[in-house]
Amino acid sequence: MHPEQIIKHPEKFIKQLIQPLFNTGRTRQIFNVNPTLPNTRKEVEEIKISIFSYYGDELVEEQCNHVKDIQMHYNQNGVSWINVDGIKKEEIEAICQQFKVHPLIVEDILSFGQRPKMDEIDNVLFGLLNMLYFNEKHASVEVEQISIVLGKHFVITFQEDPDRDVFNMLREKLKIKSSKLRLRGADYLCYSLLDMIVDHYFVVMEKLVDRIEAIEEEIIRQANVRSLARINNFRKELIVLRRNVVPVRDLINGFRNTESDLIDGAVEKYFKDIYDHILQANDFVDNYRDMLNNLQELYISKVNLKMNEVMKVIAVVTCILAPATVIGGIFGMNFDVIPFQHSYWAFYSTVVFMLIVVPVFMIWIFKRRGWF
Repeated sequence: MHPEQIIKHPEKFIKQLIQPLFNTGRTRQIFNVNPTLPNTRKEVEEIKISIFSYYGDELVEEQCNHVKDIQMHYNQNGVSWINVDGIKKEEIEAICQQFKVHPLIVEDILSFGQRPKMDEIDNVLFGLLNMLYFNEKHASVEVEQISIVLGKHFVITFQEDPDRDVFNMLREKLKIKSSKLRLRGADYLCYSLLDMIVDHYFVVMEKLVDRIEAIEEEIIRQANVRSLARINNFRKELIVLRRNVVPVRDLINGFRNTESDLIDGAVEKYFKDIYDHILQANDFVDNYRDMLNNLQELYISKVNLKMNEVMKVIAVVTCILAPATVIGGIFGMNFDVIPFQHSYWAFYSTVVFMLIVVPVFMIWIFKRRGWF
């Protein structure tokens, strides 16, 4: 903004200065989520399909360009992990039709902004939750919806973003012949996928708490409006974190307590391990919320303390100048007879008394009483 415009319209300059601190657009993005509205997700032009099929020592990794090619690489005797990157309605419906997935599950896969949940329909277990990422540049928590379909010999995962996920370590484990993942069934693969997602929650929370600690140090050193803005922005990110982490507890509990034959009894204890992790994650989220509340109270305390110091200085200056004001007012009255009116040293004596003797005496009294 040009300097002349700042002088003519200072309110516009102040608005531009303050607006970037408080990200109100992020607030609308967080709370304007209505799953009953039509899906507004932008579909990709082409989905990416990767298939890991393994049985014993045999592992086949393939990339498919068309939905019809899935059946060629699907191993009905072993376990197949079919990962679909990108959401495209026509292709998703075709894949689900091949594996006889219920239309209600298809609707959930194509949905946007759903609450994490678990369903069991037609001998298929379905889990919908969100993978979380921390954007270092904007200091925000980003969300990617993932749907997991568990069948008798297959696991299908549907991801929104084809460029990132948290499953790379799992892919590396699949390439190891002696890994536990290769020796077990599709239920253990489903557990491993959920475990990767939940474990990555802690990575996001660690990065978030590092930023919160930085705000705490900033407030202790020098609190300002920017500190309050950062607290407010991280409170919004904590809402995103809580919204996506807390419901996963019920999702994991659903996999634990299901009576479906798709979950082997020996694998149930592994879901119990994820359940313990997600409970710990919920505790951390609550702790972070308390931390932000304490930071806001610390900020208010620092501001009040600074204000008290300013008011103390103003009060001391006012008290010191009060006698001088009274004496000056008395000797400034328009009377014909005033003591020392015609004395040569009266003016100088009065000034010294008002500006030196009385202030020094009052400061000595204040110090003795411990007022400052």
